[in-house]
Amino acid sequence: MTHTIFIDGEAGTTGLQIRDRLARRADLEVLSIDPARRKDPEARRELLNAADAVVLCLPDDASREAVSMLSSNKVKVIDASTAFRTAPGWTYGFPEMSPTQRDAVRNATRVSNPGCYPTGFIGLVRPLVAAGLIPADFPLTVNAISGYSGGGKGLIAEFEDNAPPADTNDAFRAYGYSLVHKHLPEMKIHTGISHHPVFAPSVGRYAQGMLVEVPLQLWAMPGKPSPADLHVALEAAYAGEAFVQVASGMECAELAKTRAGAGGYVQALDPQALNGTNKMRLFVFGNADGSQARLVALLDNLGKGASGAAVQSLNLMLGLPEGEGL
Repeated sequence: MTHTIFIDGEAGTTGLQIRDRLARRADLEVLSIDPARRKDPEARRELLNAADAVVLCLPDDASREAVSMLSSNKVKVIDASTAFRTAPGWTYGFPEMSPTQRDAVRNATRVSNPGCYPTGFIGLVRPLVAAGLIPADFPLTVNAISGYSGGGKGLIAEFEDNAPPADTNDAFRAYGYSLVHKHLPEMKIHTGISHHPVFAPSVGRYAQGMLVEVPLQLWAMPGKPSPADLHVALEAAYAGEAFVQVASGMECAELAKTRAGAGGYVQALDPQALNGTNKMRLFVFGNADGSQARLVALLDNLGKGASGAAVQSLNLMLGLPEGEGL
């Protein structure tokens, strides 16, 4: 059986990547608006209601508008915007998030695709909160760097085309100094923590790939867990998962031996290492006396952080093999 898919917003960064992942599949047919009717709202409405599944790759308000145009109860929807990530009636599209989440996605008709930064943060923190190692009310910080493709067409043009403004030669750009960010609500709700973390996002001068880090003062936690305790809990949470993997203690120890090389310090973790995949790798680093830890998630912001996650959820919702096309 061939399922029909309509990608609303297929010309955007995420839409293009999803279309590319689906293009070579014989079990799916991607529908597109007739070029002659591209500006006809009725043509869009027809496809939204005719497809077996719709993937919305649109700004928040446009996604809400698209959902309002759906009259068929049979159409399955995945929304890649921020609009529905904490909305009632929508299932969060992170199958590995908990033991019940995969079935929730499989049985859903409305799925919200996680944000790229939250995917790393939730992947690291939720299992540790669930295990009682991180208290729900413990103050958390998340530091992260992403490739500029995460900012969409505007930021891509700014870095690649040297378009105005004139500060496009930045090697590294930190932002979010207002301490307000659209990803914070999903970070809080989907980890079970009581307060928003302090979120320090940044962009590097490279196209895609990201590192998301949560530093922890273990000595300040009521149970004073060790880095090994954190590692064991993460390994248990993701045992057998194909796309979310926990680096071994030996690998983390090796990476911690960052040393000076001929050209400067050797980079222990490359944010681009998983580009083009739907994988996320989690690392636990601890200091010698076990009083501090750094939790790090490595993923492709356009893979497990966007298009790959959408295809994974799409497969589940349509009853197809979860890893098909990934």
